[in-house]
Amino acid sequence: MKRREAPLWLRCVLFAAGALCMGLAAAVAAQWVVTGSIGKEVWPWFSENPGYLLLTALLYGAVTALLGFATGHLAIAGGIVGFFALGLSLVDYFKNAINGTPLELADFGLATQLGQVAGVAGDLTPPVDFWRAALALVLCVALLALLGRFTRLRGRARLTGGAATLALTVLLFTPFGAGLLGPVFGVDMYTRTAASVSHDRYGLTLSLWRDCFLQAMKGPEGYSQDYMRGVLDRIDELTADYGAEEPAVKPNVIMVLSESFYDLTRLPELSYERDPLENFHALEAESISGSFHSHYLGYGTGYIEMAMLEGVTGMDFNPGTNICFLSDESYSLLDSGVQAFVDRGYEAEMLHGYNDSLYNRTVTYPRMGFSDLLFSQDIQSLGFDWQGGVYGGYYMKDSYFFQAMLERMRAINERGKPAFLYGITMENHQPFDPEKFNYECQIGVESQTLSDENMAIVRVMLEGITRADQALGRLVEQLRQTEEPTILVFFGDHRPNLFMTDGDTVYTKLGLCPGNDTVNWTAEQINDLYSTDYLIWANDPALLQGQAGTRTDSSVTGLVPQLLELTGMGWTRWWALQDRISQFSLTDTDLYFVDGEGNGYFSAAEAPLTDEERELIALKRAVTYDAFYGKRYITADMNKRPGQ
Repeated sequence: MKRREAPLWLRCVLFAAGALCMGLAAAVAAQWVVTGSIGKEVWPWFSENPGYLLLTALLYGAVTALLGFATGHLAIAGGIVGFFALGLSLVDYFKNAINGTPLELADFGLATQLGQVAGVAGDLTPPVDFWRAALALVLCVALLALLGRFTRLRGRARLTGGAATLALTVLLFTPFGAGLLGPVFGVDMYTRTAASVSHDRYGLTLSLWRDCFLQAMKGPEGYSQDYMRGVLDRIDELTADYGAEEPAVKPNVIMVLSESFYDLTRLPELSYERDPLENFHALEAESISGSFHSHYLGYGTGYIEMAMLEGVTGMDFNPGTNICFLSDESYSLLDSGVQAFVDRGYEAEMLHGYNDSLYNRTVTYPRMGFSDLLFSQDIQSLGFDWQGGVYGGYYMKDSYFFQAMLERMRAINERGKPAFLYGITMENHQPFDPEKFNYECQIGVESQTLSDENMAIVRVMLEGITRADQALGRLVEQLRQTEEPTILVFFGDHRPNLFMTDGDTVYTKLGLCPGNDTVNWTAEQINDLYSTDYLIWANDPALLQGQAGTRTDSSVTGLVPQLLELTGMGWTRWWALQDRISQFSLTDTDLYFVDGEGNGYFSAAEAPLTDEERELIALKRAVTYDAFYGKRYITADMNKRPGQ
C-alpha cells in the first residue's frame, strides 16, 4: 500500500529545518576539530557570541539546501557539506600543527601544492576529536536519510525552493550580501585583523568568509592623476638626498636565507657544553649584525622572500591576498631590489636546496631579474668536486649547497660580471623528528625544565643549527681566500615552531609565551619570537663602510635597503621610499608593528610615530594602490631616480 506523503507545507518546513540543522552540525563540528573541545571551547564561544555560530550555520545550511534541491536528497547534500567542513577544519588543524598559525585565505594559493607542503611537514595524523566530529556528522546525515520522505520535494515546489535558495546563497557569498548581512550578526566587515585574532573571535569558517568579503582595498581620498602626481612630488621632496653615483667597486653579493636559523643560546633554561654558533658569534665582530625581524614564526619562507626582494607585504593588498600568486605582470610593475643590481651589470641567480614546487618561484623570480634558477636536481648536476654525501637529515646539506653557490659565483665572475646570488637552504627545515639526523647531536645540551622526550626534539633543532653554523664557517673561510670583493648576507627566515610531545611549543615550555595561540601574547612576546638573527660580512672590511662590528636591527623589508646603501647601487624612488620607511618601521603586518629601534606594538597606530613618518607610510600605500589596483599613473616613475 502506497504511503501517504506529508502535506507540502510541512515538507517545506522540515526541508528548511533539516538543512539549517545540518548547517549547525557542520559549524559545530568544524569548531570541535579546531578547538578540541565542545564543552570548554565551542559552547563558551557560542554563549558569548551566538550571532557568529548562527551565521556560520546559515552559510553551511544555505549550501546544504541548495545541494539538496539540486540532488533531490537532503542527506546527500548534508554529506557533501559535512565532508567539506571536516576537510576545512582538518587542514586548519594540520597548519596549526606545522607552524602554530591558523588557516588563512592566502594559504589557498598553495592548494595545488598540498602534497609538497605535506611532504616537508612530516607525519600528520588527524586528532581524536576529528573522528568524534566525523561520527557525529555521520549520525546527522543518517537521520536526514531516515527522514528523507518527510523532506522530499518535487516539481514546482523543488524548482521554486531551489531558485529561492540559490538567491539566498548568492546573497551570502557576494560582497554586497556579505557586507549587508555580516553586521546584522555582529561581524565587522571593515577592519583588517590578524588571522589568529579573527579565528579566535569568529571561528574558522566565518573568519575565512569574512576575509573573502572584507571591504576591498580603497584608494586614497581624491585618487586621480593629479593626486598621484602630488604623491610623486612629495616622495621626491622626502628622498632628495638619495644620490645615484656609479659605485667604485661592484662586489659579488651572496644572500643566504638560512632555514629556521636563529641564536638559540638566547633561549632560557638550556645549557650547552660549548657554543653551537661559534662561527656566527665570531663573525659578528667583523660584521654588521643584530636581530632580524621576520613576519612569521615556523613557516612563510616564500612570503618572506617576496616581501624582501619586491618590497611589498600583505598590508599592501586586500586581506587574504597571497603575494606569491599575484598576476604574472604584478612582479614587473615595481622594480625588485635584485633589478637594481642587474641594471648595474650584475648577473643574478637563485639557488634552492629543494625542488621547484612551492611558492610559485618559477614564475616570480625571473620577473624579479634572476636570469637562472637552480633547484636541487640542477645543483647536483653542476658536477663540482665534493667529498661526502649530498643530503643531511631529510634535505640537502648546507655545506654542499654553499659549495654550489661558490661555483656559480666563480662561473659568473669568469664571464666578466659580478654575481648576485640568492640562496635558500633546507638542511634545518622541519620536521624535527628525533631520528632526523640519526639521533646525532654534536653538542651536549641540558635542561631542568624539559623532559627527556622533549629534549630529544630540542637536540634535532640544535644539530640542524649547529650544522648551519659550521657550513657558514666553511663558506667564509673560502671567501677570505677569494680575490673578488664579496659581501655575504646571512639571515634566518624565521624561528622553527618547535612542538613538544604534548603539542605545546618549546617557547611555551620555557616560559616565553603563554601558549601556542598568539591572540594571548603581548606585543613584546610576538616581537621576540618573530625574530631571528642576521649578519652582513665582507671579505674586504672597507665594503662595510666602517660599520664592521656594529649592531643594528634589520628586517624582511629593511635588509635590501641596507644592502643597496652599502653597495652604492643607486636608488629608485620605490627603494628610496622603502629605505626611509625602514628607518622607523622594521615590520608592519596585521599581527604586529616594530619601530626602528626594535620595539614591538600591536599596530602602527599604537607606535609613537611622527606625522612625517605616518605620511611616508601613507605615501607607500598610495603607490601600491596605484600599481596593483589603480590606473598606474606613477608606477613607471617609481622605477626612476628621485627627481628624474
